[in-house]
Amino acid sequence: MSFDPVAQQGAKILILGSWPSPKSWEEGFYYGHPRNRFWKLMAELLEQPIPQTIQQKKGLLVENSIALWDTLRSCEIDGASDASIRNAVPNDVAALIQKYGIKAVFCNGNAAMKFYKKFHYPHTNIQAIALPSTSPANASYSLQRLKEQWQVIKEYL
Repeated sequence: MSFDPVAQQGAKILILGSWPSPKSWEEGFYYGHPRNRFWKLMAELLEQPIPQTIQQKKGLLVENSIALWDTLRSCEIDGASDASIRNAVPNDVAALIQKYGIKAVFCNGNAAMKFYKKFHYPHTNIQAIALPSTSPANASYSLQRLKEQWQVIKEYL
């Protein structure tokens, strides 16, 4: 089963990943791989210190009206390879969006976007915006280049 969503009343946007990496499972929270740039990127975009603890990470999101979840509730996967995902079972993203009144959806990487389109868009009718993955596997994107692309989330906050 996937991690619980980080969501609260007043959330304006939802950022969706695909499925946690083995390192994230080990850490017990989203984007736990030390080379994943998600938390550093969020801190820079929101002009906040880089969160270190799970509570600080949740706080950064909640304080900035951001919800976070994964598109999948369960799947079979080889390591951290999104390309190897099979037997995917979706989370109930539509219910989360409805419960919190979320107005915009962003997908962290191509796999998240693929699963959003397949499983969630038919139920939400919200066009998601695909953003380049913060994963270390997406090494062609520098942190600065990621920041330029991810800047769009600020228009919805």
